[in-house]
Amino acid sequence: MNHHSRKAVPAVSDLVAQWSAAGRPEVFTRYFNYPGCPYERFFQWRRLQEPPETDIVPELAEAATHAHAVVDKTGYTLFTPEATELIRQAGWTDLVFCGIATESCVLKSAADAFEHNYAPWIVTDASASDAGPDVHDAGLVVARRLIGTGQLITTDHVMGQLAAYAGTPVLE
Repeated sequence: MNHHSRKAVPAVSDLVAQWSAAGRPEVFTRYFNYPGCPYERFFQWRRLQEPPETDIVPELAEAATHAHAVVDKTGYTLFTPEATELIRQAGWTDLVFCGIATESCVLKSAADAFEHNYAPWIVTDASASDAGPDVHDAGLVVARRLIGTGQLITTDHVMGQLAAYAGTPVLE
């Protein structure tokens, strides 16, 4: 979390509160870096290896305790074996993604959902990049190419359409 990505937290927090109030399940993800991982080897990046850096941000910590699941991951995507099985067993058809970082975790999870034959949705105003708004925008450009322009939506759109979904979406 930094000054570039912090702006997404209130939008995510509001979205999670409304989503939960509508009885929809949320799945939070928590990234853990580890010694010798590709991020360390190729980027020399050694952060997010233990708390407090790996903690859910305080504004969402309470919501995470009531979430359908908190999935720990060591890569960009939501699609760990645990999450893949959770999604399959729940029978979800639409997956709604938001958070940090648009160009990596959000984008990779949405593209993987697309390739697993789920309908991926990226909530653009509830996502951000710790690398800044230009990188966030670049992630959205790539997302349009990978999952389709119509799959990028706003928080207002999500709230307006909650009742219309045929499947039960999951919010990451």
